[in-house]
Amino acid sequence: MTRVALLISRIRVEEKLLLRALEDAGAQVQLIRDGELVFVPDEARFPIQADILVERSVSTSRGLYALRLAEQAGLPTVNRYATASVCADKILTTTALQEAGVPQPRTRVAFDRASALAAMEELGYPVVLKPVVGSWGRLLARINDRDAAEAVLEHRQVLGGYQHHIYYIQELVRKPGRDIRAFVVGDETIAAIYRASDHWITNTARGGAASSCPITPELNDLCLRAARAVGGGVLAIDLFEDPHRGLLVNEINHTMEFRNSIDTTGVDIPAVVAGYVLNLAKARTKRLEIL
Repeated sequence: MTRVALLISRIRVEEKLLLRALEDAGAQVQLIRDGELVFVPDEARFPIQADILVERSVSTSRGLYALRLAEQAGLPTVNRYATASVCADKILTTTALQEAGVPQPRTRVAFDRASALAAMEELGYPVVLKPVVGSWGRLLARINDRDAAEAVLEHRQVLGGYQHHIYYIQELVRKPGRDIRAFVVGDETIAAIYRASDHWITNTARGGAASSCPITPELNDLCLRAARAVGGGVLAIDLFEDPHRGLLVNEINHTMEFRNSIDTTGVDIPAVVAGYVLNLAKARTKRLEIL
């Protein structure tokens, strides 16, 4: 029986669904709370016995460090540290997509208030200022003019964290009152939803309404290219529909939420993820047997 360590901060709906799907697929699942783990990196030893680790921490930093320490101990992980570390940082995601030729919104990165203001003026208002690390649409700022830019930049400058002093600026894409979230597992785009809202932020975590989105050849091709650009795995890809440029990849999420997308799409997302996890674990077991 495949032993799966499910690393959690707390048990949300997604973790309950994954737990059930893994057990239904025949796995032996152990829930591991990230706050209770003690790692021994100098011995390259993982604290528990498992065949694979599935990382579902709410904390980005805890999840990333746990993935790296698990990989050091020879334990396969979903997602891999290399993938998670890129997806967790918007600048690293942007550079990975650019290197792969994946279309995305026009973006500027600045390290100083004056250069950030110049970048906003060059892009043209309105622009969106985003935290380099973050999710759920939090701390996003739509900046409509220079006065607003100066005020927001001043607030960011006095915040303590160094990442608040890294200015990640995007054009405001004139999307049609919605965006797209697509789910990629391995080499397949398994489902997609529209997220619609009267507000410019369309995340379902912020009240956006979900409806099924057809997976066209264009959408599938772009999602797979984006997934490969960051290292692949189990990913949620957020896209904008630009009226002139077509689909643009906005962000990629490595610890995705999917509760609002199962009934909407008719796809059993946790079951697909469970199958992917168990196939990876079995492949690793076969390699060890050969050795």
